Amino acid sequence: MSKFERVLIANRGEIAKRIYHALRDLNITPVIPIVEREFEQTFDIYPYAILLKVEDGIFLNGERLIEIAKENKCQAIHPGYGFLAENADFARLCEQSGIVFIGPPANSIELMGHKETARVIAEKCGVSPVPGFSLKGLNEKQILDRARAVGLPVLIKASLGGGGKGMRRVENEDELFENIRIARSESKQYFASEDIFVEKYIKNPRHIEIQVFSFPGGRTVYLGERECTIQRRHQKIIEESPSPIVDEDMRRRMGEAACSLADTVSYVGAGTVEFIVDSDRNFYFLEMNTRIQVEHPVTEMVYGVDLVKWQIQEAMGLVVTVPQDKIKPNGHAIEFRIYAEDPENNFMPSPGRILRYVEPKIPGVRVESAVKEGYEIFPDFDPMIAKVIVFDSNREDCIEKAKRVLDEFIVLGVKTNLAFLKRVIEHVSFLKGDVDTGFIEKYQDFLFKGKENPLFSSEEIALLSSQLKYTGEKSPLNCETEPEYPDITGWLP
Repeated sequence: MSKFERVLIANRGEIAKRIYHALRDLNITPVIPIVEREFEQTFDIYPYAILLKVEDGIFLNGERLIEIAKENKCQAIHPGYGFLAENADFARLCEQSGIVFIGPPANSIELMGHKETARVIAEKCGVSPVPGFSLKGLNEKQILDRARAVGLPVLIKASLGGGGKGMRRVENEDELFENIRIARSESKQYFASEDIFVEKYIKNPRHIEIQVFSFPGGRTVYLGERECTIQRRHQKIIEESPSPIVDEDMRRRMGEAACSLADTVSYVGAGTVEFIVDSDRNFYFLEMNTRIQVEHPVTEMVYGVDLVKWQIQEAMGLVVTVPQDKIKPNGHAIEFRIYAEDPENNFMPSPGRILRYVEPKIPGVRVESAVKEGYEIFPDFDPMIAKVIVFDSNREDCIEKAKRVLDEFIVLGVKTNLAFLKRVIEHVSFLKGDVDTGFIEKYQDFLFKGKENPLFSSEEIALLSSQLKYTGEKSPLNCETEPEYPDITGWLP
């Protein structure tokens, strides 16, 4: 396959910016659709791209995206994450249309995208899934008998999708069938499928995932683990690598299990195998994400690689296979997801215009964002403002640096979770690495307190807000110099 000349980025926000830089590094022209209401505030952050003003809903319209790719002479589409990134029909449609889908084959997406099917494949590979059962063909008595055999509490989960949608925790038998009804309804609403299954709820679990990359010829390698246990509403907000509880033997066993799973479904490119780990450090297969993850920079910082470049190079047939024994970790990295949301109000999104935006300028810190001062957070889009990734030689120093980073990251005009994130990493249990997925609920008395902008009083914020006026004018486009974006290995000491 020859080198791509142009690639369509079928996404928005920080992941679109991330893919943009990877394409620029490879001397490929990015083609970026931007919805009309975001165009005026976004166009000037992509000075070397072909920008297209498009309609809302474009990122879920596979046929239209392929039309746009062809109209703009693109040889490939990078889907990022979310939207159509794990849609097997879209991957298949790209292939039928002569457009390269930068991701795994449609069949791999299909097999691993359905959680019940993935559980069966995992068992065949000798990777134990969390104990559970499918509801297909079962009557109420059979469901109740099997739930008792698994042991309550249980989780009811949608077979498709993720992000906590269609997931219900059931503590006792009286709640079982009502939650099944609700889970089916949510699954139909979000994923157009009523397929659900029941899974044992592992008490005090940790959420640990393994990054894999499958090179041509079926050579899959693992690039260590990411600890993703700190979550709110079943969604990750802090990720780190390496995990405080994973030693070399456990890393090898989890990594080999993840690679076996990928090879079984003839996987290609970047993927993530997620595990639930119990208090005895037993790990159980949870699911596979057949795309690049939000938290991929954590792995990039520790392993000195560029996963997005690898994806693109693999799709062109130009990636160089790296053997497992050459993949070595170095240091520690923690990623924080900065959201426009109100932690004191059940993490409700906080739409509005960003009046002041200052990223911390500290060595060993990487920020991925597509916002600027004057940018508006819309209520129907993901409220993520930025991802900040902090790197240092060890976990203790990384946490200390992160405290300073969260203090110096300034976002005014909308509520944010910056102060909340700092309180999380200040908690003694986090410092010890003693966490589980119920961390936020367990320590809510400590976590939910204080102002969200500790560097500014409410009076100072009000004064600043009154003096800052967003004009809506376009910023001048300066294409004389390439925007600063150092090679990822440059962040390593």
